[in-house]
Amino acid sequence: MRGATHAKWAALATAVALAATACGGGGDSGGGGADGVVTSSWGDPQNPLEPANTNEVQGGKVLSMIFRGLKQYDPKTGEAKDVLAEKIETTDSTNFRITVKDGWTFSNGEKVTAKSFVDAWNYGAHIRNNQRNAPFFGQIEGYDQVHPEKGEAKAATMSGLKVVDARTFTVKLTQKFSTWPETLGYAAFAPLPKAFFDDREAWLAKPIGNGPYTIDSYAKGSQMVLRRWDAYPGTDKAQNGGVTLKVYTDNNTAYTDLTAGNLDLVDDVPASQLKNVQADLGDRYINQPAGIIQTLAFPFYDPAWNKPGQEKLRKGLSMAINRKQITETIFQNTRTPATDWTSPVLGEEGGYSKTLCGDACTYNAAEAKRLVAEGGGIPGGTVRISYNADTGSHKEWVDAVCNSINNALGNNRACVGNPIGTFADFRNQITQSKMTGPFRAGWQMDYPLIQNFLQPLYYTNASSNDGKYTDPEFDKLIDQANAETDTTKAVDLFRKAEEVLRDDMGAIPLWYQNGSAGYSERVSNVTLNPFSVPVYDQIKVS
Repeated sequence: MRGATHAKWAALATAVALAATACGGGGDSGGGGADGVVTSSWGDPQNPLEPANTNEVQGGKVLSMIFRGLKQYDPKTGEAKDVLAEKIETTDSTNFRITVKDGWTFSNGEKVTAKSFVDAWNYGAHIRNNQRNAPFFGQIEGYDQVHPEKGEAKAATMSGLKVVDARTFTVKLTQKFSTWPETLGYAAFAPLPKAFFDDREAWLAKPIGNGPYTIDSYAKGSQMVLRRWDAYPGTDKAQNGGVTLKVYTDNNTAYTDLTAGNLDLVDDVPASQLKNVQADLGDRYINQPAGIIQTLAFPFYDPAWNKPGQEKLRKGLSMAINRKQITETIFQNTRTPATDWTSPVLGEEGGYSKTLCGDACTYNAAEAKRLVAEGGGIPGGTVRISYNADTGSHKEWVDAVCNSINNALGNNRACVGNPIGTFADFRNQITQSKMTGPFRAGWQMDYPLIQNFLQPLYYTNASSNDGKYTDPEFDKLIDQANAETDTTKAVDLFRKAEEVLRDDMGAIPLWYQNGSAGYSERVSNVTLNPFSVPVYDQIKVS
């Protein structure tokens, strides 16, 4: 979730790390029971709520309520389970035949058909529509014709998508991708009704989906009101009467409203309240791992940072960072020291490892000092860690990382923070390959597969490979893993690729970001899914 075409990832990670908070609480929560309405903190979406154009957390929360796709990620395990997919068949991991379940409709009564998916995907992919999630369709044959790197499209639709009948369509990929069906729970792959194409502006004003909620109203800067759709055909029917998402620009204000009883749910507890949250909320505070990792990336396009033997330098810098101390003191245990380049939410069977990074992610000042020296020393004598300064959320941890490096190396000038004005300025410098030293990087998974933590970030010329890392052995193993039809063997190959990344120290893993939330006494059954988003439809109101 970040990068030139996936700017979403950094934006998402940032949006999760920050709060979207603002103007006031106030209880328009209605009554209790099955018809009670949940009030929750929120922030205005960056873009209109088109599935293929929503690439940040706040808009994603709404899409998770008003849409259901072929797959849905289990809110507890993250497993991709069939929802609208009756079956997805393939004999070669390149050509797929998809059958859509009968009986599903959009909330306006339109049937959900194979064409609903094919039209939506073609719309999302086409360059003229300027959809931020277009790269998610890049695996489909013909994407390069509708979304060329330069110039105008040479086709109206992707050749790899074909409607067979009302409930069946086929997909042809450009290469083998055995776990491609597992990606289809991501919102970009949601279906769209004919109403969207008939009158897009009207649809954008009041989006129509096929999920357990419908949008009742939206006032930008104030709130969005969603109501339970009683005719929803899915099994995950809303357990409440609706959700009112209240816009906040200060997460401390949202937290104050929560503790005052004017708000039911805050899904990102502000850092300033972490010392008080247990006393304030007790067991109504949630702090759990999410599919988010924070790293330090390197500018491999800069010759000063891409010399033979510098893997020792990078490993030394990693070992100079006291992750345990920083996550405990700065983040109050809302972060967990990283032990690999993925996330604990994958589980060991899914590719997460508690030991893969090993000593390279363990603080050892003496070894760090030795490795930095053996790796040729720090280019220019000082590591300047770049970060965007506009949010105020990064300076404290960057300073802590630099203090740790300075103490380990016995040099107070070995590391300093390099604040860059705004997030936009920061991202522009990154995408224009203007970084001159390590820079903060964050990734929130699009879907719970180890592939999503590795290929978009470290494969040669991948869309979110901001540091331009490249290794032919890594690429080869990724290709082999994607082509492997046996899931266990595929995960093993991805792990071997990750070991190549580890030996290069292609990026320094810092910590896994937890999802945090607090809720009022008025609601129960509040949980966060592996993406750290509240499972709104299962919240009960007393």
